[in-house]
Amino acid sequence: MANPWAGEVELVIDGQRQLLKLTLGALAELEAGLAAGLLIDLVERFEGGAFSTGDVLALVVAGLRGGGWRGRTADLLSAEIEGGPLAAARAAAEVLARAFALPDEAG
Repeated sequence: MANPWAGEVELVIDGQRQLLKLTLGALAELEAGLAAGLLIDLVERFEGGAFSTGDVLALVVAGLRGGGWRGRTADLLSAEIEGGPLAAARAAAEVLARAFALPDEAG
């Protein structure tokens, strides 16, 4: 079960519950891999609803890695995500928001 106070978000992938969490290392890896801009640009795209599927995938991978997953991006290309792309986008937005929320704002 995800702990929102720890910045965790849950996503079911291929029938298994996975925890997403953006650790400092996961955020650094995410920012290094962004094709367009800095991490703040990604935050602004999500806040404005102008994010891409690539943004969602990058955030899900970073969150999974921060949660301890040792897979690769290619492993998710044919994965079944419960709730489909919309659930993945929601989880990506939520894990991004929780990574920068103050403790009294999480939840």
